[in-house]
Amino acid sequence: MQPGVPLWKLAPTRDETGKPLCDFMVLIPRLKTQQPGYIGDAQNWIAGVLNRHQEVVFANMDLKLNLLWVSHRYRAGLMLEIISAIRTQLPEAVLVAHNTR
Repeated sequence: MQPGVPLWKLAPTRDETGKPLCDFMVLIPRLKTQQPGYIGDAQNWIAGVLNRHQEVVFANMDLKLNLLWVSHRYRAGLMLEIISAIRTQLPEAVLVAHNTR
């Protein structure tokens, strides 16, 4: 990933078959102000959650903004499954936007 590349240029909008993807954004308040070990653990936890879902096709963590962006193939309830799993270890995580196109 290139530094400074806008997310809209990185995040896919369609899957390999041409179907539109869904996406959502999660705010994790004050994550960037935590100790490096905590940040690393949080990133590893999030990666583990996302890796359990084959529908996830793209994820980006912006530590400057404390934002996680996730793009995925549609499956009913998937967004809530992911955010609920993330919140078991990061209860401060807040779903701030989603698009189911």
